[in-house]
Amino acid sequence: MIAATSLSIQTPKHQEAGVSSDIRQLKERYQAAGQGHLLTFYDQLSAEEQQRLVDQLEALNVERVNRIHQKATTCPSPMLNNQAALLAPLPEECFDSILETSKDKAQEWQTIGLNQISQNKVAVILLAGGQGTRLGSSAPKGCYDIRLPSHKSLFQIQAERILKLQQLAQQQPGAAANVTIPWYVMTSGPTRPATEAFFQENNFFGLSSDNIVFFEQGTLPCLTFDGKIMMESKSQIAVAPDGNGGVYAALRGTGVLANMAERKIEYLHAYCVDNCLVRVADPLFIGYCVQKNADCGAKVVRKNAPDEPVGVVCLRNSAFNVVEYSEIDEEVAHAINPKNGQLSFGAGNIVNHFYTIDFLNKVESFEGDLEYHIARKKIKTLDMHTGEIIAPKQVNGMKLEMFVFDVFPFTERMAVFEVDRREEFSPLKNAPGTGQDCPETSRRDILQQHIRFIEAAGGKVIVGEDDEQIEGSPTLELSPLVTYSGEGLAEIVAGKSIKTPLQVNSLEELKRAVF
Repeated sequence: MIAATSLSIQTPKHQEAGVSSDIRQLKERYQAAGQGHLLTFYDQLSAEEQQRLVDQLEALNVERVNRIHQKATTCPSPMLNNQAALLAPLPEECFDSILETSKDKAQEWQTIGLNQISQNKVAVILLAGGQGTRLGSSAPKGCYDIRLPSHKSLFQIQAERILKLQQLAQQQPGAAANVTIPWYVMTSGPTRPATEAFFQENNFFGLSSDNIVFFEQGTLPCLTFDGKIMMESKSQIAVAPDGNGGVYAALRGTGVLANMAERKIEYLHAYCVDNCLVRVADPLFIGYCVQKNADCGAKVVRKNAPDEPVGVVCLRNSAFNVVEYSEIDEEVAHAINPKNGQLSFGAGNIVNHFYTIDFLNKVESFEGDLEYHIARKKIKTLDMHTGEIIAPKQVNGMKLEMFVFDVFPFTERMAVFEVDRREEFSPLKNAPGTGQDCPETSRRDILQQHIRFIEAAGGKVIVGEDDEQIEGSPTLELSPLVTYSGEGLAEIVAGKSIKTPLQVNSLEELKRAVF
């Protein structure tokens, strides 16, 4: 089997020649940075452990870590008393809603998007660094089985949507000879081996391994509250992933941007792995952003209520941003737009974004101005006085992370597109049985969507007596290989019926099932 492309940052290796001199220079550098304690136990380590520690310290830009800590701990909080003046709703010219859009306009955007895909100008970035810990699984979250009749994983569902979309784009006039949508999969250190193995074991879900590129998000050292880098052992720095906003540095540092340039990619769709309804490389969204000449775009859903705990895409200090629900006071959260009767601050962020390749290449120029966020945690650490490992019972340090939307303030032409929540957003966050954003709701939302696909195409779904209707939904699963978003069904099901429980893997199977 041909392995998929795998890109990573190369770690410099410690050289044997001039070791003593190198160690002196390293100690002097870290002493000057106020982090000399990291070499406290160096003389007690084996040669192999010394090598490991030196490699880490040489690879680490300690001065950058200090700058990030200073910026994160000294910058004023966005929370100000006069929130009404600080926050503003989205400008009308950069916002549209599929809920208010005509079918003709939606079809226009869809065609634009399909044309871009058909010319091999579109690629996908999957943010897949998370583990399924809260789901009771140690595997990467994308491997999770939400108990559909087919038992497909999230990875497989998304891969098959790419396959189907390639087929649809191939039908466009003037399409490239072989339409491909490259899939760039960002993992974390802990999830990378298992993710790559899962793809290989499943034969890349029918996609060409040449068009799947794995890369790894970066890490940052864990810090004490006074900015000292923590250690998890005498030879190992304590590190944590740098957040999904680390994708920008990772794209550059692992060679992904260069890979995109070689493929002549112009537009990117980025999303999180845990949304089972995500329309991967959605041509309608791509077309909308292209027509708006946007350099950055965001899909949003309408908030269910003013106090729904979801970040909101809006203006903060006259710049586009995502403001967390905890940062919006009650009066602002309840403000109503008099033109449409909707919440003024109702554009719920779902981490579903569009970028031009030019914008991604510009991120490096303003990366130093991006905001890092502090997560205060209980972090297992080395006692620098005794050399003992401490498992704290209280918060003792911080992890610094960046969010993927932190680049929004730097966009020149932003486009925000509201979509139907029930059609496009069902996140998998919580353990089975919790009743919200859990495996059961994910399964329910996919099955219910497939019922709507059939009914919208003019068909009728009859619930069979032997259908257990788990979670109250008739059991009808349509493979993404049958339909991407409901298209192509009318000629088969219009005026006809199908009976549940039913799992459909191809149009031929659907033809045999109708009566």
